[in-house]
Amino acid sequence: MMKKLALVVHSGGMDSSLCLALAVKEFGAAHVLALSFDYGQRHSIELTQAKKIAAHFQVDHTTLKLDCLNEITENALTRPIAITHVASAPNTLVAGRNGLFARLAGIHAYGLGAKAIYLGIMELETANSGYRDCSREYMDLIQAALRLDFAQPDFEIRTPLVAMTKSQSMELGASLGVLEYLLEETITCYEGKKHEGCGVCPACQLRNAGLREYLKSNKINFSWSSKL
Repeated sequence: MMKKLALVVHSGGMDSSLCLALAVKEFGAAHVLALSFDYGQRHSIELTQAKKIAAHFQVDHTTLKLDCLNEITENALTRPIAITHVASAPNTLVAGRNGLFARLAGIHAYGLGAKAIYLGIMELETANSGYRDCSREYMDLIQAALRLDFAQPDFEIRTPLVAMTKSQSMELGASLGVLEYLLEETITCYEGKKHEGCGVCPACQLRNAGLREYLKSNKINFSWSSKL
């Protein structure tokens, strides 16, 4: 594998795929690596789609196994989903997951000579779903630690969507010319369902609300938009 300039933590979902498109636009496909994590999630289709989407963008893709997460934490992404909230956080929260992914991605990036990693986190996930590791403040802490680890004060964790709404992220996808493809191919739903998903989990509710807003503002429709 040739030297890389950027690494994208890629789940196969809309947000990380938008980050992949941005990284390719800036650095070129040959200089970007898409990194997925197999942590014992309930469905493997997101990993299948991550690989497919990376191939579409002509980007190298690799998957790291982290199945130990299933042994040390209980959550609805590795066990049957029950959308309940305890202390303001849903049981779909995997405590520390994004921080762990960022640190491992950073270490991999460092080994490849890259000085930037991308994560598709959005602060609205903190406000709406209780996910504590989806803020820029959180990633600034991880970034500071990685800079110390690598003795590289310019190492970056890039979070280009962090302050956006879901509708704004759809606008970004349209401006990059990838929105229609990503709506067709990405997996957002915690049940692993494509397109409109299950409509019940927090991820589906947020994505579908943002997509409805985008479609209304732009007065457009597509093949499965009538199901939203």
